Order: sequence, then C-alpha cells, then structure tokens
Amino acid sequence: MTVFDNMAFGLKLRKVPKDEIARKVEEAARILDLTPLLNRKPKAMSGGQRQRVALGRAIVRNPQVFLLDEPLSNLDAKLRAQMRTEISLLHKRLGTTFIYVTHDQTEAMTMGDRIVVMKGGYVQQIDSPQNLYETPCNKFVAGFLGSPQMNFIDAVLTYRDGKYVVVFGSEDTKTSRGIKSEVILPQSKVTPDLEHYIDKEVIMGIRPENVHDEPQYLANATTGIVKCVVEITELMGAETYLYLDFEGVKLTARVSPKSTARPQDEIDVVFDAEKIHLFDKETEKTIIN
Repeated sequence: MTVFDNMAFGLKLRKVPKDEIARKVEEAARILDLTPLLNRKPKAMSGGQRQRVALGRAIVRNPQVFLLDEPLSNLDAKLRAQMRTEISLLHKRLGTTFIYVTHDQTEAMTMGDRIVVMKGGYVQQIDSPQNLYETPCNKFVAGFLGSPQMNFIDAVLTYRDGKYVVVFGSEDTKTSRGIKSEVILPQSKVTPDLEHYIDKEVIMGIRPENVHDEPQYLANATTGIVKCVVEITELMGAETYLYLDFEGVKLTARVSPKSTARPQDEIDVVFDAEKIHLFDKETEKTIIN
C-alpha cells in the first residue's frame, strides 16, 4: 500500500467517511512532514520515514495515549538521534500522553518528562530524569542511567577523628598500586543512617565525569586520590574517556580532551567527594547520594 493507504487503513476499517479520512491523513502527513511521500510505497522509503508512517497511522485515530514499544530499535545510530528529536517535537505539538518503552537509557533521559525504571517486572523508581540521575534509590538505577555508567567499588565505611571515611583498595604496600585509598565524606553527605554502617562493607559509586585527572584538581585535592593504570583512551572530540584499572577494578573517567594520559601510564585521579554515592552491600539500596 502507499503511505496514504497505510495511514488511512485503520480509519477505513472503522467506516470513516472518505472526506474525513483524507482530511485526517493530510493533517497527520503535514505534522510528520510526509506530504511529498503520500503516494510512495514502503520499499521506496528510508527506515526513519517508515517509522513516521507508523506514527501517522496512530495519529489519524486521535488517541488519548500513544504507546511506543522500542520504536527506534531497528534504526542506525544517526537515524535514532534524528527520530528522538522528531518524536519529542511531535509530543509537544499534539500535547498527548506518550508512554515510551525502551532499553536505551539515552532515549529515556533525553525524551522523558518522567521515567519509570523497571527491573524483573518490578518498578524500582519513578522520577524526573535529572532526579533519577542525581538521586538514584539503589545501585541498579544508578548504574542504568548515565553513559558511561557509574563506577562501583567495594569499600568499608569508617569513622575517624570525627569524620566518616570511605576506605577502599588493598593493604599491600609493596607496590604503589597497593596503597589504601580513601575518601573523607564532606558534611553535606553526612546523614544519621551512616552511623549504622561504621566498620561495615559498602559499595561506593562515582560517575565518570566526577573522576578527574586535571592538574588543578590533583594539586588542590586533600582526599579521594587514587592510583590507577590507564588501559585504553578514547578521544570523543569534546571529551576523552579513560578506561582505568584500579587493583583489578575497572573504572571509567570522563576527562578533558587535553588529557595527556596514555595506555599503560600509571596516573593519579581524584574522586570528587561531593559526588560520592554509597549503597548497602546486601540490599544495594542507597545510603547516601
């Protein structure tokens, strides 16, 4: 069938008058920028154009809710980015509720007003994209949102000289990589719940953008300095990803493109103490954000 017939098919089944079908299809085609393509067949169209025709079939029925189940999964990366923008613009034009199912956290973060994060059929957390990113309720949500994902390190929470300290790494001091590392939690991170975790194992989380190798950070750092070996560097243009090894634990840092780190270099990085997350070792629920 042509694009016009595809979009009109559902209305024809409902015995809608022909003049009303034509009006609705033409209006949907205008919204989706499909007017020049109404007489084309699907085989003569790109993947993104076919996706817009599928949206058009729904639009002409004037639904109260759109349910989109991974609509972009079969498109290439460039087309996915383009269609994300088009669907977001369409949502604003129509002012209708869109329920959008996706495994792609980038789609969820960029398109959603509110996100429901699910695991194993159970809702983990419901909130705005920014709140989910900054204050995840558990380790799963923290690791799912963000690209590259959050770094996780097994640690022990201690209390020393009136301060809470997150200690991690081995006690072997034979090599520079075996020196114990620690992060002193700032007062803004201290909550009454921390008292219950003193001298207990926890999971520390830190996002890649909060791991720094810049000289000014290292010069001013009083805590959170970690020795790592650089395994791979990826220059992304506006930033560089450093893939690091910390005593067998794989870490990712998102740093300036001017970074001088190279594979096999042993470097110091700094964890921003204000951005530390802690999770319960057993339940994986958030202790502090």
